[in-house]
Amino acid sequence: MREISGGVTSAKGFSAASAAAEIKYQGRDDMALIYSEFPAVSAGVYTTNVVKAAPVIWDKKITDSDNAVCAVVVNSGIANACTGEEGINYCSQTAKAAASGINAVFNTQINTDNVLVASTGVIGMDMPMDRVLNGVNMLVNDLGNDKEHGTKAACAIMTTDTIKKEACVTFEVDGKTVTVGGMSKGSGMIHPNMCTMLAFVTTDINISKELLVKALKEDVKDTYNMISVDGDTSTNDSLILLANGACGNAVIDSEGEDYDAFCEALHFVNRKLAMTMAGDGEGASKLFEVKVDHADTRENARILARSVVSSSLTKAAVFGNDANWGRILCALGYSGVDFDPQKVALYLESSSGRIHIAEHGRGIDFSEDEATKILGRKKVTAIVDMGSGEESATAWGCDLTYDYIKINADYRS
Repeated sequence: MREISGGVTSAKGFSAASAAAEIKYQGRDDMALIYSEFPAVSAGVYTTNVVKAAPVIWDKKITDSDNAVCAVVVNSGIANACTGEEGINYCSQTAKAAASGINAVFNTQINTDNVLVASTGVIGMDMPMDRVLNGVNMLVNDLGNDKEHGTKAACAIMTTDTIKKEACVTFEVDGKTVTVGGMSKGSGMIHPNMCTMLAFVTTDINISKELLVKALKEDVKDTYNMISVDGDTSTNDSLILLANGACGNAVIDSEGEDYDAFCEALHFVNRKLAMTMAGDGEGASKLFEVKVDHADTRENARILARSVVSSSLTKAAVFGNDANWGRILCALGYSGVDFDPQKVALYLESSSGRIHIAEHGRGIDFSEDEATKILGRKKVTAIVDMGSGEESATAWGCDLTYDYIKINADYRS
């Protein structure tokens, strides 16, 4: 497997476009389109929030079916959430316009139910459909399969994100070069069980829908569901995976070496996108990583890591460069996992070094100056040794800063 520069247009047969439709933002692109020249099998994972945005309902119906997916239309600025039946109508109009436009430009025959729709932004606002439909027209006429088109699409879906988020790898299957590329957005309202995020992953591998779905749902457990920024789970969280088979490998319809290679590549892309979202949390100044080692079960390791990375007090301490180990131990304690505190050891690590801060559930003598230096880096890792088994898990988040309040205090206005 080899990491390369690229995103959703890197795999064969995929193109993308961006457009400034002025749905909410002025002076920037706020819509994106992903198009597959070859009908793709799809898999999707969506928010667990009971209040689901209209695009989530629309997309889940399609990805749960046997329908091929040929296009995805994405807008930023307005979430099309809490919009009732009219929200579904917005999705239908958008998909119909995209299908009609693509058919006219590329002389194809795709239908409305071959088009996915995704939205991110303010909840409860109606979609300005005149601008949306004008945006779809611009998108269809600006599709390109080069890296720049993919990057511009990744930028167009941003809301409070400060950086675009892309990842891409290649690997060999059946003598063919397979590419997996993706883009995502997410900065606030991020918490395990999907987060305030949209992510789109494209691949030219030829694989059955059953295995594509299995690979995605298994990988989410250790990637997107292991990040947290602020403890809020959104209405619009959507992760879409499309595989169009354009690389020409023999279809992967059973588990084995080729399937494992695909899962490894998918995990790399998803993990990188997830970590980038965590590090770009609203107002964040650093990426906060929590590694739990020697837990009794894998699921308990996940729960423990998520509990620490989600702790507001711990996140505030990381922002203040304060090695307050008691907050970490406290977060472990209310996680719901039963463990022996006297077996727990804690460490802090960054590019400045590693320091041991607690042993047997108690603090030990350590240099506060050294700890402050370690905590002052852009990426900080808390290592938790549970002393109870052989399982491990890693979660990602960010520090909690003054700017988080500033950003969210006037987000709607």
